[in-house]
Amino acid sequence: MKVFIKHLAIILCIVLVSLMATYIGLAVYYHNAFAYGTWINDVYCTGRSIEEVNDDLAAGFTYDGITVYDKDGNSCEILAQQIDYQYDFTEALEIYRKQQNPWMWIESLYHGDSVELKPVVSYNRKALDDILDQVPFLAVHNSRDDGDLKVSIIKTNQGYELLNERIGVLQPDKARAAIVNAIEESRTEVSLAEEECYADLPLTEQMRETLAMWEKVAAFQQCDIVYAMGDDEVHVDASVVCDWIGLAEDGSFATDEEGNLQLKENAVEEYIDALADEYDTVGISRQFHATRGETVTVEGGTYGNKMDRSAETEYLKEAFLAHRTETHEPAYTQKALVQGKDDIGDTYIEVDMGEQMLYYYVDGEQKIATPVVTGNTSRRMGTPSGVNYVYLKQKNRILRGEGYASHVDFWMPVKGNIGIHDASWRAKYGGTIYQTNGSHGCINTPRDAMVQLYDSVEVGTPVVMFY
Repeated sequence: MKVFIKHLAIILCIVLVSLMATYIGLAVYYHNAFAYGTWINDVYCTGRSIEEVNDDLAAGFTYDGITVYDKDGNSCEILAQQIDYQYDFTEALEIYRKQQNPWMWIESLYHGDSVELKPVVSYNRKALDDILDQVPFLAVHNSRDDGDLKVSIIKTNQGYELLNERIGVLQPDKARAAIVNAIEESRTEVSLAEEECYADLPLTEQMRETLAMWEKVAAFQQCDIVYAMGDDEVHVDASVVCDWIGLAEDGSFATDEEGNLQLKENAVEEYIDALADEYDTVGISRQFHATRGETVTVEGGTYGNKMDRSAETEYLKEAFLAHRTETHEPAYTQKALVQGKDDIGDTYIEVDMGEQMLYYYVDGEQKIATPVVTGNTSRRMGTPSGVNYVYLKQKNRILRGEGYASHVDFWMPVKGNIGIHDASWRAKYGGTIYQTNGSHGCINTPRDAMVQLYDSVEVGTPVVMFY
């Protein structure tokens, strides 16, 4: 029994010594290699040397350069090769390796280590500085004097605007430091706004006075009235009303005793006159695409739109001073069937006196095409050209003139005593009849076509008459 116990004790000692030798051996092994279960940047590093891991990490790492953005979205790209960018993981690996205790390798059997390490970066700082000196949104600030940055009110196509050069001013030193830090961290982009590289500069008393005036100007030109001119929309906004601010002789803003801006005398009247001059169409010269296939010039006539200038001046003054926001259709002293510059529209009567033809279109579709007889040109009674309109419809009318009284079943006057009507006394229409045996100026139309025309045409329909 004693012999057995002695042999067992010897065996246990041998096993214990073996385990201790193994544990010490592994501790010595891991002293110069990474511990069991170590992952760095997704690279398995167990038992491997720093040099081996560095080679693998370097092979899997790429850096092409960085893009720098300013607060306005402008950007510049700095390529890695432009600044001789270099990187190496050795230092980071050494530091991490020293943090591992090789005598505690057994803990790695139960849980491994997974970390992300960044390389130590080196680059040519002079090359980087030279590049930054050429970046437009940095260069402009490098050479500036903060005292030259102003606060002013300027006039643009959109109205008066505030130019405050002292708000959000780039700080070059901060910007360069942010870019350098981002490169050293191997970041692919950096926003100078997010890095807080901008600051507001202090204001002088005069600048504060300019800001106070700007508040008045901004309030004055706060206007959003839209004139509905047919298919056109004419915006009365800051780009328009900025010209309504009264100015002093020196060009500064004119104010009253209380410091309020003044409305320029006759500014609204002049605007309404200009708007009416542009969109009034009574008697204007029009380009018209005739059925015969050519574009003709038609001048004069009674048809068209004519704005009520007095009513619109009164409206616009009140709406502007009340800062109203609305779409407005102007008042007219004469209103055509269609508003806007193209006031003939797609529904109209066309009288081609050169071809002695009358056409009626509805929504662009031809409904009637008939020969007619117009005024006698040999007796100087030719039907006048112009764009007119049907201003009345009557049945069973006696047309009277010097030396005649004629009954017509359908009468549609378009300009004074000139109208479209049936003519029972005629057997033929069209051709050159009008040159020697034409009417006294009216448009004689076959009765069947006149019946259809009378039943279809509305009062106000434009009548385009030309040779």
